Amino acid sequence: MTIDWEHFTPWMSLAGGLVLGLAAALLVLFNGRILGVSGIVGGLLRPQRSDIGWRLAFIAGMWTAPLAYSLLGGHITTQVDASGVMVVLAGLLVGIGTRYGSGCTSGHGVCGLSRLSPRSLTATAAFMGAGFVSVWVLRHIL
Repeated sequence: MTIDWEHFTPWMSLAGGLVLGLAAALLVLFNGRILGVSGIVGGLLRPQRSDIGWRLAFIAGMWTAPLAYSLLGGHITTQVDASGVMVVLAGLLVGIGTRYGSGCTSGHGVCGLSRLSPRSLTATAAFMGAGFVSVWVLRHIL
C-alpha cells in the first residue's frame, strides 16, 4: 500500500471529521436524533408532518455546504473513475445495503461506534470488509 502524498489532506480531513462529529452531537443534543444520512433521507420517503422540516434542512445543508465553501474561496475537485451506469448501480447497492443493515456508515460508523453499540461495530466491520474486498476485486480481477 502506498499513500498518495500529493493529494493527502490530513488537516482538511481532520476538519471534516470534526464538523461531522459536531453535527452528530448537535443533532442528538437538540433534536434527540441519531445522525444517519440513509435514515434521514429514508424518512423523507414516508414523511411525517412533525419531522419533515429538520430532515429537509439537513439535506439542504448537505447540498449547500460545498457551495458555501466555494464562495469562501475553497477549491473542490472531484474525480469519478467509473461510468454513469456503475455509479448508479453502486448507489443502488449501497441503498439496499443500508436498508438491510439498518443504517449507513454515518449512522453506524460515527454515531453507533461513539455509543459503543455492538450492532454498529458489526455493521461497520461488514461495511469496511465489503469495501476492501470490492476494491481488491475491481483492481486485481476485473
